[in-house]
Amino acid sequence: MQRPCGFLKFLRLEQGLVIKSTGSRYRILYGTDTIVECTIKGKFRVRELKNTNPVAVGDIVLFEFEPGKNSGIITEILDRKNYILRKASNLSKQSQIIAANIDHVFLMITIINPVTAVEFIDRFLITAEAYRIPASLIINKTDLYGEEEINRMEHLISVYEKIGYKCYRLSVTAMKGLDRLAENMKDRISLIAGNSGVGKTTLLNAFNPALNLRTEEISAYHKQGKHITTFPEMHKMPFGGFLVDTPGIRGFGVVDMQRNEIYHFFPEIFRTAENCKFYNCLHIDEPGCAVRAGVEKGEIDPLRYRSYLNIIEDDNRKYR
Repeated sequence: MQRPCGFLKFLRLEQGLVIKSTGSRYRILYGTDTIVECTIKGKFRVRELKNTNPVAVGDIVLFEFEPGKNSGIITEILDRKNYILRKASNLSKQSQIIAANIDHVFLMITIINPVTAVEFIDRFLITAEAYRIPASLIINKTDLYGEEEINRMEHLISVYEKIGYKCYRLSVTAMKGLDRLAENMKDRISLIAGNSGVGKTTLLNAFNPALNLRTEEISAYHKQGKHITTFPEMHKMPFGGFLVDTPGIRGFGVVDMQRNEIYHFFPEIFRTAENCKFYNCLHIDEPGCAVRAGVEKGEIDPLRYRSYLNIIEDDNRKYR
């Protein structure tokens, strides 16, 4: 049926914030509390071919909608101040934008149930460094730790705080450590990431019980979490600001990094590299390498250095 000539005048172009992305449909926050369900114009599907998702949570977009209806079409993505991405899980030449326009990223880790690998932590942190997004670590489930786990936790904290990353000890189930964390998230757009089962969604429920997000116990056999959060979603927090919940990820493939610049995103290695004999030192087996000397002297943590070497030689098969 042919549309009446005056149809277009009923369409309005508005600006909104993407708070959920499913890859084909997007939930837009318009104004203070109006939610509009949107799709995208076809042209966005061929833009930035290396990305699996052209529109991400955190994007500021322009969208057309008809007043009185709860649906619209995204017509433009406004310039991003930043974004964080990872290599797509099953498309090795593509990447996935996790979120855009983020003020701070928090990586939640656990010492047990499940164990978060140091290399996973380092891959995430160097990605945040590469995209100039401040990052911190949240160590959850402290109520479960015995002496061995506490010693390992304190060692990790000493390593990462020495580098410059703030660390938070947390027990969400015991409601310990939440106030300090909330204070540092207040009035910001923060993203929380981590392996499945570390407690990301449980933390959001603790901050805002009205969300009542679904959670599930980790697998008793595999000691890993189940993927309950399916798509990134931004939630308003009662203390001000937003927190982006992300699907649990078992590995983190880095992207857009040249082999000879990876060390730039390890702050302690980058600082030490100024004293290397050769300006193009890769800190592998070159003579006069100050970085390797720093590892031997205990000035650079051996596990961090091992992460660096693994990423240098990365084929991503284990971390997609």
